[in-house]
Amino acid sequence: MSEAVRFEASAGVATLTMDQPDRRNALTPALLNGLGDGLAAALADPSVRVVVLTNTGPAFCAGADLSGRSGPPVEARFSLAVVLTTILDSPKPVVARIAGHCMGGGVGLAAACDLSVAEDTVRFGFTEVRIGVAPAIISVVCLPKLRRGDALELFLTGERISSARAAEVGLITSTAPMDTFDDVVSELVAKLTAGGPGALAAAKRLVFDVPALERTDAFAKTTQVSQALFASDEAAEGITAFREKRPPSWAP
Repeated sequence: MSEAVRFEASAGVATLTMDQPDRRNALTPALLNGLGDGLAAALADPSVRVVVLTNTGPAFCAGADLSGRSGPPVEARFSLAVVLTTILDSPKPVVARIAGHCMGGGVGLAAACDLSVAEDTVRFGFTEVRIGVAPAIISVVCLPKLRRGDALELFLTGERISSARAAEVGLITSTAPMDTFDDVVSELVAKLTAGGPGALAAAKRLVFDVPALERTDAFAKTTQVSQALFASDEAAEGITAFREKRPPSWAP
C-alpha cells in the first residue's frame, strides 16, 4: 500500500488517512494508488462494516497536484474516476471525516462519500476555473447533490465557501466545531454499524437506482428487493432480535 495513505482497521471500521500534508494531500499518483489499495482492502475484509476517509495536515485534499515538484516516478494504477466509482459502488458505507480544507478534486472525494462531516473552520471550493480548467471529472459526483443554480454559482465563480454553506447546498452532510468533531463522527459511524450489512448495501443502491426508473419499473424493482430482504437470514436475525429485545448479531 502507498505510504501516502495510512490504512487501519479496528472494531469493524477501516480508516483511510490521506497522509501527504506537505503536498496538502493533492491527488498525486501515490495518493490515488493509496486510496485505491485501501478501498480494495476494506471491501475485501468481511470484518469491516464502515469505511472512514480522513486526512492529516491542514488540507483534506487540495485537488490536482500543481506543485510541479519532481521525484521518483510513480505509476498511476488508479485514476480519480476509478477511486470515485469505487466509493460510489461500495456496498459498505463510506464516511468522509473532513479535518482540513477541501478544494477541486478534494470536493469530489467528499461528495462521493455516502455521509460526510467537516470541521466548521474548513473551506470548500471548485477553484478550477481560476487556473483555466473546469471541475469535469468530479462533476459526475457533485452535480447530483447540487441544485443547478448552486452548481452554476460554485463552478463559475470558483468562490471558496464555508463548511456550513457546503452542508446547506448538499455537498456534505453536516459540520461540527473542533471540540465535538470526533464525537459527531463517532456517533455517525456507530449508527451505521447498527444496521445490517446487507440492508445497508441495499438501502444505498435504492438511493442511486430508484430515481432513474419509471414509476412502474420502480415499484417492480423495489418489490423484488423488499421480498429478497425479508426472506434473508439477516432479516430473520434482525426481526428475532427485535422481538427478543436484544441487539442483532451484527451490532457492535
